[in-house]
This record gives sequence, structure tokens and C-alpha cells, in this order.
Amino acid sequence: MTDKRFDVLVVGAGPAGSVAALVLARGGARVALVDKATFPRDKACGDLIGPRGVQLLHELDLDVPVSLRLSDMVVVGPAGNRVRLPAAPGRTYPGYAIVVPRTRFDAALQAAAISAGAEFFVGRADEPLGESARPTGFSLPSRLRLQADVVIGADGATSHVADVSGLLDPRRLLWGFAVRTYLEQSVELPHILLWSPDAGRAFPGYGWVFPAGDGRVNVGLGVGVLGDRSAGRRAARDLVAFLEHASDVGVLGDGGREQPKPRPLGAWLKMGLVGTTPARDRVLLVGDAAGLVNPLQGEGIAQAMDSGRAAADAILGGVDGASLRYRQHLSRTHGRYMSTTASLHRTLLNRPRLVGAVTRGLTAPGVGRSIAGAWSITWNDLLDGATPGTSAAVATAATSIGYLLTARTADRRWIGAHV
Repeated sequence: MTDKRFDVLVVGAGPAGSVAALVLARGGARVALVDKATFPRDKACGDLIGPRGVQLLHELDLDVPVSLRLSDMVVVGPAGNRVRLPAAPGRTYPGYAIVVPRTRFDAALQAAAISAGAEFFVGRADEPLGESARPTGFSLPSRLRLQADVVIGADGATSHVADVSGLLDPRRLLWGFAVRTYLEQSVELPHILLWSPDAGRAFPGYGWVFPAGDGRVNVGLGVGVLGDRSAGRRAARDLVAFLEHASDVGVLGDGGREQPKPRPLGAWLKMGLVGTTPARDRVLLVGDAAGLVNPLQGEGIAQAMDSGRAAADAILGGVDGASLRYRQHLSRTHGRYMSTTASLHRTLLNRPRLVGAVTRGLTAPGVGRSIAGAWSITWNDLLDGATPGTSAAVATAATSIGYLLTARTADRRWIGAHV
């Protein structure tokens, strides 16, 4: 058995882990970056990086191979009504998103981390080293033991680091599952489809059709399952029916009626920060491992990169206080929004008829158009840094009402106590 020691061990080389390793290495830390896969590798994702993610890439001076630059998004209601959500620039972010396939995006970030000085290892971080619930490193199947002063868990929604560190409360977790595939189709703007496959009862999630470039679209379906992970099968089971629906409402052509090929790729989502303590002692969780996925629309890449940078900055500021500084950042940046939307998510998933009525109402002719600007800001968590105006004012009022309505929820209390 060979031992190697580092200042920081980052487990997982997705966007959160690679950004953490990049910032740490640039700051002079000795960093080990571990992933079970070689790169490039694929991930189930819409391949869309929102305005906050684009801004963070600029701030880190990172160039990624962009396929498309997109602006507005279209929401399609159960009856086929459309609402165009504007992508207005804010004071702290641009008015556009970019499309980058995860095979290229993740590989670019991992390569940037290595170029900055992080040392990359392929293998599963299986056997934790150190005291129980406080790992100081991991053994790899290659008979290599990596030890460090701090461990960053960037190993996704089903994080092994979170599990062995005792940072999970399974009773409170909000799970989701998503599948995606590519079709030879074209759309100009990204589309979100709110679907009611059973009369009056909303699908517990949503579908998407996003431009992917090169005459293709990225098509997927995400389902919220609360704590019942067995219900995640529904996303794959209902994908074909969803593609037929997308054709029926005119988003896809006849290609939506065909069995998707290749087989769809799936991934678990852990949402809303609830159920996961993001840091304790010298273990910090970032990205999906911390549950940093928007409970309203499933976005996670911008939050992943932000948390990776914040965790790295906290560690560079001093190991002993890193956990507290990192939690304070998450509380300031994500706590209010996540505690509100996690509570709403949990409540609405148990009321499919109410959700069906609400989505039909919001996308009714004239209604959605009148609130489209505020809807875009609120749904995409863009209020902080939004350009002042009517849309921002309405979004402020909506989020304040939501925060008050969810004040006494168990999710709010949990996040307040652990984040």
C-alpha cells in the first residue's frame, strides 16, 4: 500500500469538484482530485448553463467549448399554451445561457484543474481513512491511500463521502431522477414542458427540449420522488409518452413519436439543501453532494461551481474555520431560496391536482405573458443581482410571500439548524 499526502483531497471531478480543485491549486494548495471515471465522460443533463454559471466561468477566466449561446426560454403548459420567459441581464450576470455537452464541459474543467496543479487519480474512493464520521482520506482499489488535511465531497447526489461522514438525514432528503437522450431535431429556444398525462393531475416534475447544436436536441424528463427513490423509474418509463406529448403540442416533429435512441441516460438529483449537512469538521460537501439543486427547475451546474469555489476559498482562508465559513456562504447565497423552494416542492408534489390547475392557470393566454419577467427571475433564482424594475419588484414580492408562507415548515427549520 502506497501513501500520498495532500493538503486537500477532492472526491469527484465534475463541475463542483474540478472548480474546487482549480481554485485550491491556484491558491498554492497541494490537491488530489479523484474520480471513478476517465475523462471525457458523459452525464445525464440538459447541457444548459445558466447566467450565473456563465458569469462564474468569466470570473474564473475559464474558456469552455460552447456549442450555442441562448437567451429566452419557453414554458409550455399542459394544454400547449406558451409563455416566453425573457433572459434579461442583471447587475451581476449576463442575459444569456450557453449550451455545452457535459462530455466537453466536464473534461474542460477537469483539464483546467490539472493544468493549475491538481494531481488527478482514477478510482473509487472506497475505504475511508481516519476516525469514524471524520475521514482524513480514502483508499483506492489501486492500493493507493490518499490522505489530506481536508476532504471535499464532490461525488454527486449519492455521495459516499456524505454517507461515511454522517452528514445525511435520510428522512429529510428530497430526491429526483432525470433521464435524457438526443434526437435529430431542431428548436431555436430551450423549452420546458409542464405535462398532465392524467386528466387534471400534473406530472410530478417536467420535461425539456433544449437546443444541442449540430441539428440535435437534448430531450429529457425529470421526476420528483421525495424520499421514495423507487419511484424514480417513472422518468424512464414515461419518456416515450412525454416525447409523443411534445410532438402533440408542436415542440417536436414526428421524431418525438419514435423510441429514443440511443437509450436514455439517467441520474439522481438531491435538491434544496435539505437533509444534508454541507460541512462539519474538515469535511465539506459541494454541488449535488450537498443537495445544491434548484427544487423548482432542477438546475445545478451554477450552484455546483459556486459551491466548489466557495469551499476552496474557505479552506484557503484557514483549515480550522473552513467549515463554518463555507456554511455561512451557503446560508447567505442559497439558504433563503432553497428553504422556501424545498418546502414548496415537498408540498406541491403531494398535490398533483393543485399543481395541474396552477400550471394551466399560469400558462393561460395573457396570464403568463403579464408575469413572464418576474417568473423568469424567481424560477431561475436570479433575484439577487437582478436589474431594478417592475419584474424584479414583482419577483421580490413573490419570493417574500413564499418565504412567509413556508416560515414554519420542517424544511425551513432543518436548513436553519444545519446550514
